[in-house]
Amino acid sequence: MTSLISRYTTFARALDRADGALSLMARLLFAAILMVYFWASGLTKLGDGLFSPSAGAYAQIFPKAMEAAGYDVSQLSLFHTAVVLAGTWAEFILPTLIAVGIATRVAALGMIGFIIIQSLTDLFGHGLRSEPAAVGAWFDRAPDSIIMDQRALWVFLLLVLVLKGAGPLSVDRLLTRRLDTNDGPAR
Repeated sequence: MTSLISRYTTFARALDRADGALSLMARLLFAAILMVYFWASGLTKLGDGLFSPSAGAYAQIFPKAMEAAGYDVSQLSLFHTAVVLAGTWAEFILPTLIAVGIATRVAALGMIGFIIIQSLTDLFGHGLRSEPAAVGAWFDRAPDSIIMDQRALWVFLLLVLVLKGAGPLSVDRLLTRRLDTNDGPAR
């Protein structure tokens, strides 16, 4: 039994030393699973350019306000346009920062905020709160609801990056090493 415990301890210590692999895997999984999803979503919001979102962008982000305005974008305020532009740009910028490993912790926090707002918009703006299968529940036998299951896993993946950083193969690591070498002892 002592031999088994010793082997387990040795194995666990080796995994502890490979901690950077967790961050790298989290970034790779984010890029493989969610980056294209968010980019595709961002593309649906682009109108004639980066500064003129489509009417569909307003309908996705402010469904009730668009309905109240008769789906006439000109009836909405500058606030609505600013939020739609920020949301659209976030769907391109934040995933790219995470995939490359630049300002990863901040970008992952931004994505968590984005997912929370996206979920609240789905629940209250698009009426998903009245659809139990879409909302889901934890500790049930169905792992496929959009909000409680999928988005919780998305947030967990991003929390790994917030807590652990980008990992060894990232621009963040290169910048940190560079700053560490430049901050050597004073002469």
